[in-house]
Amino acid sequence: MVIQYHLERSTPESQGIASDAILQLVEALEKQPNELHSFMLLRHGSIVAEGWWSPYQRGYPHLLFSLSKSFTATAVGLAVNEGYFAIDDPVLAFFPDEQPAEVSDFLAALRVRHLLSMSTGHAVDTWASIKNQPNNDWIRTFFEVPIAYEPGTHFLYNTGATYLLSALVQKTTGMKVLDYLQPRLFEPLGIDNPTWAESPQGINLGGVGLSLKTEDIARFGQLYLQKGMWQGNRILPDAWVEAATAFQIANGDTASDSDWAQGYGYQFWRCRHDAYRGDGAFGQYCVVMPEQNAVLAITGGLDVFDMQEPLNRVWEILLPAMHAAPLPDDIPAQQKLSDKLSYLALSPQQGAFTMPIASQVSGQIYAVDANHLDIETIALNFNEADCRVSIKTTMGEETIPCGYGGWQHGYTSLFNGQWLSGATPVIASGAWTAETQFTMLIRLYETPFYYKVVFHFVGHEMLVEAQVNVSLESLAPLLLTAQRR
Repeated sequence: MVIQYHLERSTPESQGIASDAILQLVEALEKQPNELHSFMLLRHGSIVAEGWWSPYQRGYPHLLFSLSKSFTATAVGLAVNEGYFAIDDPVLAFFPDEQPAEVSDFLAALRVRHLLSMSTGHAVDTWASIKNQPNNDWIRTFFEVPIAYEPGTHFLYNTGATYLLSALVQKTTGMKVLDYLQPRLFEPLGIDNPTWAESPQGINLGGVGLSLKTEDIARFGQLYLQKGMWQGNRILPDAWVEAATAFQIANGDTASDSDWAQGYGYQFWRCRHDAYRGDGAFGQYCVVMPEQNAVLAITGGLDVFDMQEPLNRVWEILLPAMHAAPLPDDIPAQQKLSDKLSYLALSPQQGAFTMPIASQVSGQIYAVDANHLDIETIALNFNEADCRVSIKTTMGEETIPCGYGGWQHGYTSLFNGQWLSGATPVIASGAWTAETQFTMLIRLYETPFYYKVVFHFVGHEMLVEAQVNVSLESLAPLLLTAQRR
């Protein structure tokens, strides 16, 4: 099989879109209360616009959250096509060692298609129960959560169901989903170095945890738009693409203006305007618009309650601007759009580069009071070029460089939680925002997250406030108190 990885780039007008409309869309997206990190728009298979808000860049992968689900479903479709199992097979048949002592009628009736369509019959998402299971037997825990409704009759977004799909692919093929997809999906599409977090059982999380670049998301959407074909080669069965993106179960009132109520397929959401999408928390989107022959990939750091807004802007601004035939070249509009996309940026921390107190606190070691991050000491070292924050925890020591009026690259494990592990790449900027207050922005640039960390110096004491931009849990700031040694 000979595959060409290059995606053509062309002007918006040559693909029937006014450059001015794309500019309006970008400007509207920038006015949202939360931030986007990147976007890429394809029309008729060509990239017509793309941009990354600095310090985010083309080559950085981004944690996809639930957009991962659409990739897990793709692995299921391929495995079904290769005869490993069928979507109407009973789920329990594949996991005899993990089934509970008592099997309810609803659990016995659970089929693979119910996992795919989020119609398992559970009244609550099984994910919380799975993650909090002390014995780390996630599969058994899934089966132990009671099923309240007959499978196939009740929609409930259930990340635990997608984890079980990942476990099913691994059980039947002998390969983790990431490894299974490598020669079947990632390599043919030219997707390099995908990574996927795993459970304690060594199973890719399925519903979350996949990291890809923006263009990788766009290629995936284009593959589905082309009904499984990629540059003359069949990658996915046409019948699978049709079924996965079709209306499989109701999830609300389709007459509403919510793109979360238009029906659900196999790990794909139906949208208004006969579109469909994979999406993930905090603004990760792969929107496929068959009627317009277009794909839109987005990454971001949005509040989960604001995720309808980008879609509203797409339908209001972009959709009417897509024409069937090419438009006359509009050189001034194209240049204006190009200029805008070339200078997309999120500001580094604003403020003064120094304060009189800097020389007094620089290099001083502050002993931190008991805290759940197990931080023992903090020291800030200020010089003319940057600030370096040295942190000692019970696990070791690390230093985060911080640029003045710009960004510095580094690594930290401080903010690792349920989504991250090990040394996470970050980029940081800092400035004095008051006479006794130094503020840092620490961006975990392969994720939707950044932290605003404020150091307050009062005499021999230091108060530290750390606030994350978005979260599925509490947004209350972390407060640390410390005393100079």
